[in-house]
Amino acid sequence: MILAIVAVIVGLAVLVWSADKFVDGAVGIAEYCGMSTLLIGMVIVGFGTSAPELTVSAISASQGNPELALGNAYGSNIANIALILGATALISPILMQRSVIRGDLPILIAVSILSIVLVWDGSVVRWNGVLLLVVFALVMGYSIWRELKKAKAEASNSAEDESAGNQASLGKSILWLVLGLALLVASSRALVWGAVEIARTLGVSDLLIGLTIVAIGTSLPELASSIAAARKGENDLALGNIIGSNLFNTLAVVGLAATISPMDEIEKAVTYRDMPLMTALTVALIVLGFRRKGDGRLNRIAGAILLAIYAGYLALLIAQAKG
Repeated sequence: MILAIVAVIVGLAVLVWSADKFVDGAVGIAEYCGMSTLLIGMVIVGFGTSAPELTVSAISASQGNPELALGNAYGSNIANIALILGATALISPILMQRSVIRGDLPILIAVSILSIVLVWDGSVVRWNGVLLLVVFALVMGYSIWRELKKAKAEASNSAEDESAGNQASLGKSILWLVLGLALLVASSRALVWGAVEIARTLGVSDLLIGLTIVAIGTSLPELASSIAAARKGENDLALGNIIGSNLFNTLAVVGLAATISPMDEIEKAVTYRDMPLMTALTVALIVLGFRRKGDGRLNRIAGAILLAIYAGYLALLIAQAKG
């Protein structure tokens, strides 16, 4: 128990420091390559910070415990929107590009609905997992193509930037990105291990651990990097991080887990409680951030609403676990 507590404390400290360096590296690479921070957030930051979810889910599925993988993925998605974007917006309001509100978020909603349809019968068979992985490749391919096309159009309308002589800054950015990501993943793993050990000592069930401790723990890289990005005024990076991470969790993480170990019997609570909430929260982002003219905005009131929803969700989980 003492070792688990130490792992939680040290993991949290390293997590905060590495998130700051990770964001610095991501922004530096985006500026050097002329890529949008939204694209960097969706692909590099979103995928990178989802590495803990992928690792935990793959290990859980291979060890014959796919429900932990499922709870981890959907619980992380709920935490990403309600907890992470809520906390980030409360610290610094988040600007939302119209392309995100009209393009990326509707795609995420469609993906969530597809997941509900596949899981509705109480199982996720191997072909479901393969289908999710194929959809993931198609969605990400389209998103990358669209953002690169947009970045190219913007670059052609602006003066050439001074990329010469920036080789040293690019190298430093790559170093901070790789080192920051490695420490993010390692520290989150240490923190999650400590938290799970403490929870199991207290007799908490695997599904509840997956939906709460593991979900929040594996979402800590997203939380730390999003707050760090918001403090630096990189709203696109913070938002892209969450969108990319949720796409990764819903399609790649669940798809890989189901491909490794098909899930024959899923708790009904996942289909009537967790997945609908995950989808509703994505819709809520559009509603809360929508503006009739110009880009959208998640203000502090929206952040407080999202945090209140997450607090209510945790309270429901604990109450149902006790019941």
